[in-house]
Amino acid sequence: MDSLVNWYNASLGSWLPKEVFIFFVSMLPFIELRGGLVVAWSLKIPMLTASLICIAGNLLPIPFILFFIKAIFKFMKEHNILKKLVLKLEERASRKSAGVEKGEFIFLLLFVGIPIPGTGAWMGSLIASLFEFNIKKAFLAILLGVLMAAVIVNIISYGLLENLVG
Repeated sequence: MDSLVNWYNASLGSWLPKEVFIFFVSMLPFIELRGGLVVAWSLKIPMLTASLICIAGNLLPIPFILFFIKAIFKFMKEHNILKKLVLKLEERASRKSAGVEKGEFIFLLLFVGIPIPGTGAWMGSLIASLFEFNIKKAFLAILLGVLMAAVIVNIISYGLLENLVG
C-alpha cells in the first residue's frame, strides 16, 4: 500500500482530497475496504471518517454486480471481450462457493467479513449473482461482512500498526 500512497502523494495529492482518493480505492476489486482503510491510516485520516468513506466506497458497486454481472459476462463471452478473464472469474467463484447453497447467508457474511486474500464484497457479490442467491439476503450478508471487515481492519491498522509504528 506504500506505493499507492506514494503515487497519490506524487500524482494526485495536490488537487484530489485524500478522502476522495480512499473512496475510489475502496471501490476497486481486490483492494476494496481493506486496502482503503490501510491507505487512510497511512494518509492520517481519522478512523471514523475513514471507516465511513471506505464502507460507502466498498458498497457502491455491489448492487450493480448483484443485478447486472451475469448479463455483462454473457455479453462479454458472446462477443469475445476478455472471455478468458470472465471464464476465470466464473471458475474461481465456483471453486470458492462449493457446497454453500444451504448456508449462503453465513457463508457470504464470513467470506466478505474475514479479510483474507481473494475474499471481499466484489467476489462475494459475484458468487451470489452467479449462483442466484436471494439478492436481499445476499446484500444484507455482504453489508454485514463489510462492516465486520471494517472492524477487523481498523483494529489491525489503527490499533496494532499505530502502536508498532507510532
